[in-house]
Amino acid sequence: MNSFTTLCDKIISRQARVGVVGLGYVGLPLAVEFAAAGFHVTGIDLDARKVDSLNGGVSYVQDVPTEVLRPLVESGRLRATTDFAAVAELDTINVAVPTPLRKTKDPDMSFIVSACKEIARYFHAGMLLILESTTYPGTTDELMLPMFAAGGLEVGKDFFLCFSPERVDPGNPSYQTKNIPKVVGGITAECTKAGELFYRQALERVVPVGSTRVAEMVKLLENTFRMINIGLVNEIAMMCDRMRIDVWEVIDAAATKPFGFMPFYPGPGLGGHCIPIDPFYLAWRTKQHGIEARFIELAGYINGQMPQVVVERVQNALNAQFKPLNGSRVHVLGVAYKRDINDVRESPALDVLHLLGLRGAKVSYSDPFIPHLQFDGIDLHSTSVQEAIATADCAVIVTDHKSFDYPALVRDARLIVDTRNALKGIQSNNIVRL
Repeated sequence: MNSFTTLCDKIISRQARVGVVGLGYVGLPLAVEFAAAGFHVTGIDLDARKVDSLNGGVSYVQDVPTEVLRPLVESGRLRATTDFAAVAELDTINVAVPTPLRKTKDPDMSFIVSACKEIARYFHAGMLLILESTTYPGTTDELMLPMFAAGGLEVGKDFFLCFSPERVDPGNPSYQTKNIPKVVGGITAECTKAGELFYRQALERVVPVGSTRVAEMVKLLENTFRMINIGLVNEIAMMCDRMRIDVWEVIDAAATKPFGFMPFYPGPGLGGHCIPIDPFYLAWRTKQHGIEARFIELAGYINGQMPQVVVERVQNALNAQFKPLNGSRVHVLGVAYKRDINDVRESPALDVLHLLGLRGAKVSYSDPFIPHLQFDGIDLHSTSVQEAIATADCAVIVTDHKSFDYPALVRDARLIVDTRNALKGIQSNNIVRL
């Protein structure tokens, strides 16, 4: 039998040994799904704390309950290691490592390159390798393929290489790894077939596409679409503020149109692992082809200004009460990048706190998911909302966690700046809305 037939037989019979490199918010849920589907899964991560926690049956990812993880570990179907030598025993490998931006807004491929170099040391014929890290179109065939073909193996015949964009939405109870449609594209038709077959064993729906570049572009389109529309509505919010129009009422009314309109909402800025970052992969790549990504760069500029807009709104609100921002106590509610998760990556709250501090405000925060916050010289611990509001000159809702007692906040706070419309329907003279 050839390598393709042998690999497919192993996948269908659940005899394929599955590997996941990178055990974060993408890799761990994926590893869990394949272990739950009956495969033996080995996770590889250089962070010994993650490896020890997984091998101890304790989850460190919010979307993976410990009660789901532990039986898989105890049954022997899921284990973790820091040693890439485990690759020699594997049949499939999913790579889910970080792909951040450098300060110059160009992609940092160092994590992918480093992981692939380690995998290549133990790579062997018959393997299926799938990159899931968000990246620019061309990464899989231009960067990864040469690394694995260097030893003389032929892609689509001796080994199989695909790209499948992660679509994880942390904290979403309705859509998680198992039921989010999985796009996959391979270097060759056989690669795509192998990737599709693999994912069908554990996930509900698989969407094959014609190439790795199409699959890479899919993720960038999804997040660029979202980022640009958020930029548009943030600009509309600034316009409405100048014209004394309630932007939230405008959006709610526009959303009643049953066609041709999709509601997006303004906020204090973009956060998370995807939307603030992914569109700039596309902008960087298109510049290499002589195209200016004007929409992306403009939307990025507008969204990047929103923390400054929030701070100015706080300053103006305090001025209306004859108080300067300098020396005022400002308490921020919520520092995670979105509601009900424990992730501060790219959170606009960090910029809001930093800018408030630069203007002389005495800042504090409350977040039930983030007990300690340390960045750019700021070192704070989450405090009780009730205690902080008792002395705060202004409260700022940056992340609208469901656990906050908003009626009590309106009752007790001297002044509230609401950037998320968390106080929708509540009328009070102490509320200033974005």
